[in-house]
Amino acid sequence: MKFDQLHDWNLDPKSAIALQRDLASRLISDVSLPLNSVACVAGIDVSVRRGLSRAAVVVMRYPQLEVVEIACSERKTTFPYIPGLLAFREGPVILDALGKLRSEPDTFIFDGMGQIHPRRMGIAAHLGLWLRRPTLGCGKSHYIGEYAEPAEAKGSCSPIRHRNEQIGVALRTRTKVKPVYVSAGHLIDLESAVRLTMSLTTRYRLPEPIRSAHKAASLSSS
Repeated sequence: MKFDQLHDWNLDPKSAIALQRDLASRLISDVSLPLNSVACVAGIDVSVRRGLSRAAVVVMRYPQLEVVEIACSERKTTFPYIPGLLAFREGPVILDALGKLRSEPDTFIFDGMGQIHPRRMGIAAHLGLWLRRPTLGCGKSHYIGEYAEPAEAKGSCSPIRHRNEQIGVALRTRTKVKPVYVSAGHLIDLESAVRLTMSLTTRYRLPEPIRSAHKAASLSSS
């Protein structure tokens, strides 16, 4: 698949932060996404081990959640681990994998954050600007913002607030199981992001496209 080339990734941390602040003004997060308009969803994850990054993109037919295509790519990890700058560490290898896709997913769900980010530019938001398609983040761990623990029932959620702004939700995808942290990336609103996340979740805590991408990106046997 093709996507925009917005900027160079080879930046120092100070320049990367300045770029995030500039790009954040371009995000669109008030677009409702009807689920009946979605035919294919791509899950994206990255594993990093011993200086090597491996990205996986798993495209699934929706709503059947049948795998249509898997694309993977590897490259040397050159950007250091710095909280808030994950896109500069993982973005290039993800784009390598996306460039191998033959299919054209309608929307993308990332194992990571969308606008749950100090500058609202988590990896799902950042790469959403490159892809120009609806993107959302579904993180496994709490990053920033305050929230009350959601009710124990599946589907319960609680708003996450940062600097007097709601930036996402803590979402219970399974009853009495730790929540995931869902936020809009680009070209989707938070309500649609939550609705899509729940529709992609079956027996497990994580949505199926992310679970499959995690397995495909694993470097544990390398």
